[in-house]
Amino acid sequence: MTTIVGWDTATDDLVVAVTRNGEALSERALAPRDGARPRHAGELLAEVEAAAERAGGWRAVDAIAVGIGPGSFTGLRIGLATARAFTQALTLPVVPVGTLAALGEGIVERADDRPALAVLDARRGQVFAALYGPSGEEVWPPLVTAPDELAGRVRSLPTPVVAAGSGAVRFRPELEATGAEIPPESDSAHRVSGRDLCLLAEAGAPSPPDSIRPIYLRPPDAELWRERDAG
Repeated sequence: MTTIVGWDTATDDLVVAVTRNGEALSERALAPRDGARPRHAGELLAEVEAAAERAGGWRAVDAIAVGIGPGSFTGLRIGLATARAFTQALTLPVVPVGTLAALGEGIVERADDRPALAVLDARRGQVFAALYGPSGEEVWPPLVTAPDELAGRVRSLPTPVVAAGSGAVRFRPELEATGAEIPPESDSAHRVSGRDLCLLAEAGAPSPPDSIRPIYLRPPDAELWRERDAG
């Protein structure tokens, strides 16, 4: 029996779930309140503890899963620091899971053997993206690019893709022009699933907590500001 508590803080949503043998015992995706910041800093700990309680307490938990991005620098730091704290306190193994991989898992389920394109809005006029095959295998590793450049790559594929995520919603015209199918904005495919995060962790391998690094793909805003000011 495998029970996993997992969370992802790479996007604006605070995603927390607990699964047992692949079945979700609890799954929460909390969007920011109107006009407010993401709820990672203020509510992650309480949500994680609540998820563990729904599994029967921490003694019933076998492992922790944590999303490693790409995504928000601040959100990723919060999520990873929380994972390290819990693993050290509870001596539980921790499994890192790519945020795009978790998003892609949900797209694959509805892609009908077509490629699944996971796309997150990276802001600054860019997107984070990765492409997955019909069995969830990685075709393109995570990349950061401009929407028109991503559309060019998609257009060169032999089969139209199913695309989802905040970046697919924001840049829908560019991607639909390639023949991509994009679900309606309200569709759950556009949000990272905590259940999928835990399922990928169940199939993955634990890592030493101090060795887990977030997938950033580009320098943080603060570093760019320093370079600009220095220039």
